[in-house]
Amino acid sequence: MTSPDCNPPLVVCAGLAVIDYVFAVERPSWGSKARATAFTAVVGGCAANATVAIARLGARSRLVATLGGPAGTDHIGDEILAWLARERVDCLAVARLAGITSPISSILVDRAGERSIVTYRDPHFHPVPPADPDALVAGAAAVLVDDHMPDFVLPVAQAARRVGIPVVMDIEKNLPGSEQLRAACSHLLYSIDGARDIAGTDNVDRALRRLAKQGSAFVAITDGNDDMRFMDGDTPRQMPTFAVKAVDTLAAGDVFHAAFALALAERRSNSDALRFAAAVAAVKCTHFGGVAGSPTRAELEIFLKQHTAA
Repeated sequence: MTSPDCNPPLVVCAGLAVIDYVFAVERPSWGSKARATAFTAVVGGCAANATVAIARLGARSRLVATLGGPAGTDHIGDEILAWLARERVDCLAVARLAGITSPISSILVDRAGERSIVTYRDPHFHPVPPADPDALVAGAAAVLVDDHMPDFVLPVAQAARRVGIPVVMDIEKNLPGSEQLRAACSHLLYSIDGARDIAGTDNVDRALRRLAKQGSAFVAITDGNDDMRFMDGDTPRQMPTFAVKAVDTLAAGDVFHAAFALALAERRSNSDALRFAAAVAAVKCTHFGGVAGSPTRAELEIFLKQHTAA
């Protein structure tokens, strides 16, 4: 394993930031009351989760996002920023919109670690793309963007690619404007549902080949506990994940993408980055509380010494 040096790399994460109110519920059911066995309030959203995961692994992370505001009025946004400050995330690029409520989610995690999510986003929440994306990516070794707000993150991705910085995209679905964003990225990590939707086929291998032909980016598909699939040149490959007893899968995907981007920043190969990301996400799944369960570098190294790929 490559260890970070005395000058840890910077990874810029652009996209969604929310606050998650997470309840552990033994067996949630619609239309009934249930008593939670655990509760936590934790930062959430793809980009915000990624910055925390990267910081926990000993690197530097910068969040590019929009929240409600102003400070002292939008308490949800205040809570998000306070949480990130405790994790030593650079939030200077977070803009706040006056009179707007920051995004919020309520999440139920069942005894198998699976979750149900209800999210609220203010109907007047329309992030404005950053004014100086070139400055935001200056000094970065990698950039990670999510697909929730393509118009917002596109300038950041384009600025990074202009100076040769790798850009990783977390792709969950085929949203309007996402095609242009995908074209601006060097590494495309698809969820299984996103891959099938965009490729137009339920056959995973066929989807992988079709997606790879759409451009020159590295392409991989993740499918929960099942094997990861990726293109190695013109050859499709598979890589196993790690077998763990999941306590909470919330934020596991975001942690995976964060670790992959960090691995690229540490100049690992694409295949090594996938294995590194799978290990980080596996450790996270063994802890309750969303991204609060993301591991430190020391915890990860212990895990890799004790576990083999499933």
